[in-house]
Amino acid sequence: MALIEVADTDVAAVVTTLEMDKRPPLRPFPASSLRLVAWPHPDPMRYRALFARIGTPWLWYSRLALTDEALMAIVHDAAVEVHAVVDRSGIEVGMLELDRRVPETCEIAYFGLIPELAGQGHGRWLMAEALARAWSPGVVRLRVNTCTLDHPGALGFYRHQGFTPVRRTLETFPDPRLLGLVPADAAPQIPSLGSRRIR
Repeated sequence: MALIEVADTDVAAVVTTLEMDKRPPLRPFPASSLRLVAWPHPDPMRYRALFARIGTPWLWYSRLALTDEALMAIVHDAAVEVHAVVDRSGIEVGMLELDRRVPETCEIAYFGLIPELAGQGHGRWLMAEALARAWSPGVVRLRVNTCTLDHPGALGFYRHQGFTPVRRTLETFPDPRLLGLVPADAAPQIPSLGSRRIR
């Protein structure tokens, strides 16, 4: 057994990659008051605002660190499909991003709802929407990643939806709270050791 030291200014996570190699049987869509709206060419500022609303509690940061040009190169790619989840008032409360840039593969790159919607069944509805869109002609595998920084129920949720874990990796990255990409008090469940050095 080995312990791998992580720098005080970094965060570490175990990433689990899960796959589905066949389209699941058709089943009724779970009920939800939410709807999905396509974002064919999302504005970088609007995209980042929604990304942060959903992901800040779990230290999502990667898209916040990109320049506008780098972000648009991804989300405006013809093989990438971005959707906003909106409530009855038209307020954006979630995101679904599908990435087909790898041949025969569709990756659920981002999947999430604002924390206030947790535990209300909307996640099952959003996954049903994701599966219906992801299994397009030519796709033979569907992939999703989750990590130990995500919601504690994420891995079990994906397995319950029919995904099988296929790989685990260790990821370390600079703590986005120390970089100013997310608020310093974000994700209190994940200790920020580096903050001791900048007081």
